[in-house]
Amino acid sequence: MSTDLQPIIAARDPENPDVLIAPQQAPVEPAPITEQEVGEYREQDRFLPIANVSRIMKASVPPTAKIAKDAKECVQECVSEFISFITSEAAEKCQLEKRKTIGGEDILQAMGTLGFDDYVQALKIHLAKLRQNGAASAAAAAAQRELQHAENRVQEED
Repeated sequence: MSTDLQPIIAARDPENPDVLIAPQQAPVEPAPITEQEVGEYREQDRFLPIANVSRIMKASVPPTAKIAKDAKECVQECVSEFISFITSEAAEKCQLEKRKTIGGEDILQAMGTLGFDDYVQALKIHLAKLRQNGAASAAAAAAQRELQHAENRVQEED
């Protein structure tokens, strides 16, 4: 039997004896995180999945080309750092404007601010197409839901 365990006994409120006061316990501190755990967490948290990076890289080279593991890992770190770099610039702008949500335009503006102007125009077009497809998908989903509701009403009337 452990001697570390102590009973927890509630005390009565001196001003109102019908009320019990829960005893205050010292907060339990979690076990310290090891350097290895920190490293593993950071890598998992910061980097894109290597399979996704590899798939993108393979799509950019001839089918017969091979890509070394260290090349994939290098690109994985680079693109992850690039995303963090752009996003932190956009987040700073949003914070100054007292906004919580980073939008596509914020990312594009951050890219321009950081010297990636050559990509901004093409990405503006891509963002517009993405939004257009998103709006079309949302409209199609709404129409599908309305059709389902109409069918349900007809079945209920029968």
